[in-house]
Amino acid sequence: MSSTELIAIKKLQDKDPIQDRAFLVKDKVKGMGKNGRPFLSLLIGDKTGHIDARVWDRVEEIADTFDTGDIVIVKGQVQVYLNRKQIVVHRLEKADQSAFNKDEFTIAGKKVDAHAHYSELIQIVNQLKSPPIKQILLDSLQDEEIKNLMLKSPAAKTIHHAWSGGLLEHIVSICRLMKMMASHYTFVNYDLLVFGAIFHDLGKIWELEINNDFIQYTQKGRLLGHMQLACELIDRKAARILGFPEDLKDILKHIILSHHGKLEYGSPKRPKFMEAMIVAMIDDLDSKINTVQTFIDQERETGESWSRYNEGFERYFFLENLKDRWT
Repeated sequence: MSSTELIAIKKLQDKDPIQDRAFLVKDKVKGMGKNGRPFLSLLIGDKTGHIDARVWDRVEEIADTFDTGDIVIVKGQVQVYLNRKQIVVHRLEKADQSAFNKDEFTIAGKKVDAHAHYSELIQIVNQLKSPPIKQILLDSLQDEEIKNLMLKSPAAKTIHHAWSGGLLEHIVSICRLMKMMASHYTFVNYDLLVFGAIFHDLGKIWELEINNDFIQYTQKGRLLGHMQLACELIDRKAARILGFPEDLKDILKHIILSHHGKLEYGSPKRPKFMEAMIVAMIDDLDSKINTVQTFIDQERETGESWSRYNEGFERYFFLENLKDRWT
């Protein structure tokens, strides 16, 4: 059966057989059932959508034979469980990856106009009032190495804005929110908020890289992390700005080092002034909204009314679009 003859995933019905159909593994989690038996929870798909799959037999034997991002050949049967379709896998084998074009198994990815985001960012910075903050931001953003990396960098490996250009999309989104925050909370320093929006994740241009369409950590990223890399950038750029205030460097570094909000979330420091708190909270807000919306957009491909269980947020999500429902 050719790929053009495949029954769309959203049209599969209860008890439909799956006969040696190729799928891309989008997610893979090993779990333990209430009876103490291990199982594999998978999210598999092709260009027609994606669907949950469960492996109950020979789990230990096959769990390490394939990874997320692999094409696998599946035989099984569709089953409706808790009003949601899934495939109960009877047999699963890793396919010969060279025999398939993975582009044919994915729906068109997120397209980001990174150059437009970059231009908007420069306009935002040019409107700042603080000479040293404006200068260190322009010197960093207009650095050719930094600019070229920003245009293609993701904001995270998997959780939010995890695609080429995602970092710029995330940064600009936060900058827009910071303008609203400063207009409402008039006692805060807007320039510090913009600095935090831009620099909090800027070290990710060296922490992450995209190879063969998969986001991976670099050696520098694994050893140092994006916060340390951003603080080093502050030292390098500030050293070239005549009279750059030493106390401002400490403030800027604190915003970076505290932007995860809590020690248990990976911040070496907790936010200790208002602007640092706002950067941490707005970063968390923008990240979570993007994470949930990306998840919901993917889940809508199934045609179901409710999403699969989201482990990160520990809930199911209602998939109906409510934006214009009662207008």
